[in-house]
Amino acid sequence: MLGVALLFALPLSLMAGQVWINPFGHTGNNAMVILAQLRLPRAVLAVVVGGGLGAAGAAMQGYLRNPLADPGLFGVAPLAALGAVLSLFTGYAVQPFALPAMALAGAAAGMVLLAVIASGPRTGLAGGVALFTLAGMMLSSLAGALTSLAISLAPNPFALTEIVTWLMGALTDRSWRDVAVAAPLTLAGLVVLWRAGPALDALTLGELAARSMGLDPGRLRWMMVAGVGLVVGAGVSAAGVIGFVGLMVPHIVRPFTDRRPSSLILPSALAGALLLLVADALCRSLPLAGGELRLGIALSLMGAPFFLHLLLRLRRGLA
Repeated sequence: MLGVALLFALPLSLMAGQVWINPFGHTGNNAMVILAQLRLPRAVLAVVVGGGLGAAGAAMQGYLRNPLADPGLFGVAPLAALGAVLSLFTGYAVQPFALPAMALAGAAAGMVLLAVIASGPRTGLAGGVALFTLAGMMLSSLAGALTSLAISLAPNPFALTEIVTWLMGALTDRSWRDVAVAAPLTLAGLVVLWRAGPALDALTLGELAARSMGLDPGRLRWMMVAGVGLVVGAGVSAAGVIGFVGLMVPHIVRPFTDRRPSSLILPSALAGALLLLVADALCRSLPLAGGELRLGIALSLMGAPFFLHLLLRLRRGLA
């Protein structure tokens, strides 16, 4: 069902914009250029990034056994953002592939640091999850502080504007080059997360039961670091910081599955792709005097009330 909805939404998103393109009317060369070089790579990138973030959110909530878990908690996304910010700060972003390369380098550094800090020969499953979460929060805080430092020390107003605009998250002016960078990495991360699904299912039964079923905590931890790091790093390198997709999507699709993490990853990927595709088309279509609404801002405006709703529902459940 989600796949059908995605196939239906994709051509609609190509038509949407402040200048709508009617496929049944006369289309000139300009319309074809807009479709092929601007809107199509943007739509494909929305599917890629949204799919990765949705799957990462489902896997994280299964691994941490926390319905409020989000890929941003791992620290990988903030460190990827820091790498991109440093490329803008130093001026290297004008070079081809420099910004995504530095963003991916930041994500890779976050993956390695997270795994090294959270792993150990005597770390149990429950302790490993707790240490994993705390290490992610520490890395997020450090990356946020360094990003703020780069903003405060921006060498010129142009660099400052570019950094702040990029951190808002958007798919504006993206090209096939960005798709070529993000798509293979996201696909590789999705494969790793999908293969971690059976271990995540075992984890829902509790630590002792999972160990009796042959679960290796260290291997699962590395798979989570690699899978989430690849999809989040690729997404941040291509679109900037886009939050709440990994938080909202699993909750939306969970009632339509058997609630096992392994059966939630693929539907969450499809739903995340659909959410980002529709949200980007709406942002592109809104007639705003100051330009286009940034995708990251739009999803934050959607995600914050959703997060509050989850908190209130959890509080009622604990009462």
